[in-house]
Amino acid sequence: MNQVFNILAPMDDVTDTVFRQIVASCSTPDFFMTEFINADGMQGVGRKATYTRTRYDDKDNKVIAQIWGKDPENFEKSARELIKIGYYGVDINFGCPEKNVVRNGCCSAMIKPEGREKAIELIKATRRGVGKKGFLSVKTRLGFNEIDYSWHELLLSQDINMLTVHVRTRKEMSKVPANYEAMRPIVELRNKIAPKTLLVVNGDIQNRAHAETITKDLGVDGAMIGRGVFHDPYCFSDEAPEIWGKMSPEDKVNLLRKHVNLFNETWPNGERKFNTLKKFAKVYINGYPGAKEYREHIMESKSMDELLQLLNN
Repeated sequence: MNQVFNILAPMDDVTDTVFRQIVASCSTPDFFMTEFINADGMQGVGRKATYTRTRYDDKDNKVIAQIWGKDPENFEKSARELIKIGYYGVDINFGCPEKNVVRNGCCSAMIKPEGREKAIELIKATRRGVGKKGFLSVKTRLGFNEIDYSWHELLLSQDINMLTVHVRTRKEMSKVPANYEAMRPIVELRNKIAPKTLLVVNGDIQNRAHAETITKDLGVDGAMIGRGVFHDPYCFSDEAPEIWGKMSPEDKVNLLRKHVNLFNETWPNGERKFNTLKKFAKVYINGYPGAKEYREHIMESKSMDELLQLLNN
């Protein structure tokens, strides 16, 4: 890639096919990522439960499926399936800091020295799954309890196409400001070890303009925006944040209604829990008198029909 690119971050119970399509209708990033897909569940008794996470309706966009777990064979099989579905590539989650996940030896637990041998196995297995010419990426953090560049050196020594670094440690979770300066040694490692590997920075990036400033300063290839999309669905636009800031309350409610209707059409038989939809109210309904009370009414709704009635009124 010759220019800086932007990615919608993987977020659990958020970046399903419905929300990805809504974001694309506002301002399309260069890449999207799915929610976290458990590769072990996908190949086992939890296969049915992974359906809503692997569903892919936005075929005009470059969507990368993110997987996690700890069985190499399941990673290989899942990666192969996801590519066959139509995903642009597969990303391995080595960054999730959630306590139970880490206790089970998954995601950011791989950063620890005792997890690295398994991490390499998972990368190699996923590479077999996507194929030699397929797109394989890894998302991780600066370290576990502290910054550890030996981890990034190891990852860059593997056969990966892209490395995304959330510039906080696992210990820091999201409780401290993003440490962009800590990215510079990783850029040096990439330039030395794997100059063709794309490098992406993640953490507290608000919109395209902010991403451009950060990426140019650090010398990385791209930026990943996560929570920034909650503040502005148009965050990937060249005109952000002006578009969202000028939209009327009615227009914002109309966008939420569009989201709800698409959700209803996509999951007509309750395949996805209704309550996961209500959390999006805070994205669309804010910044004007009465917004708080309106959100409260939405959060109290008990059914899709009740929610749609609120929005239509």
